[in-house]
Amino acid sequence: MSASPSVALAGATGSLGSAVLKELLAARVSVTILSRKGSKSAAKLLANPNHIVKEVDYSVEEDVTAALAGIDVVVSTLATESISTQSTLINAAIAARVKRFIPSEFGCDTANLRARRMPVYAQKVQIQDTLVEKARQNTTFSYTFMFNGAFLDWGIQVGFLMNAKHHTATLYDGGNEPFSATRLSTVGKAVVGILKNLEVTKNRGVYFHDAVVTQNDLIAIARKMDPQEWMTTFASTAQIEAAGYEELGKEVPDISTAMLGFIARAVWGEGYGGDFTGRVDNELLGLPVLTKTEVEEAVKSALAAVPAENSVQL
Repeated sequence: MSASPSVALAGATGSLGSAVLKELLAARVSVTILSRKGSKSAAKLLANPNHIVKEVDYSVEEDVTAALAGIDVVVSTLATESISTQSTLINAAIAARVKRFIPSEFGCDTANLRARRMPVYAQKVQIQDTLVEKARQNTTFSYTFMFNGAFLDWGIQVGFLMNAKHHTATLYDGGNEPFSATRLSTVGKAVVGILKNLEVTKNRGVYFHDAVVTQNDLIAIARKMDPQEWMTTFASTAQIEAAGYEELGKEVPDISTAMLGFIARAVWGEGYGGDFTGRVDNELLGLPVLTKTEVEEAVKSALAAVPAENSVQL
């Protein structure tokens, strides 16, 4: 593989994908953006003369294979509802002789057996298993799984970590459970770090974060910025997980609520690996861990960017 690998990025217009694209371009990486044929986002991407864009039909393997000609690394940041289309993308990558595939993993530690068994991660686990088997069968093909914990800025902006607009928060397991949190931009920098260290990141998961924080830490910072009263409630992640399985057993389940509950369990539940302390690859990837002051600045920046209406959409 060349010293500066060429990259194809799928899902470049999403919240995470756009942040990854920005960091790749800043690092002067050769990026080809894969865009779904006929999508509105494709038109916007094509209108930018600085972008190399290839429109593809993700349901047609030959179409995707052609778009991946000459590509060394595929990075997928496809959103949750599109994760299943990665199967075609993987097969096309192998057919096009791509050397590395980074799937849309980004999040909690799905190598942790407790988290791994939960329904919310079923598709991600299936993709992981597929990649492991494909790499076993094809020695020139490899993968890297990226685990970054909870998204710090995005999690604040959509109201998952706390609802800044209404000054409310659900404190899971007391709100003092430490968890790894990472900004979207740091995920992009981590991708660049992998490209610089392809051999040592081959066929394994990499763990990284900006910092380890608690929900109460975040609320304390928010109160400094805006001293209005905060309304907090408490919830048990064990009870939420149980309720999630009960919800899925209903004739017409509320899938979204159940899945968010499972994610909360993976982030804050004891024994689910939400705190990456002692396991991070930050040094390898060239990522500093934020100081307490830097965490405060990052949280304040995220709070300032909270939209008028925020809601969780994973």
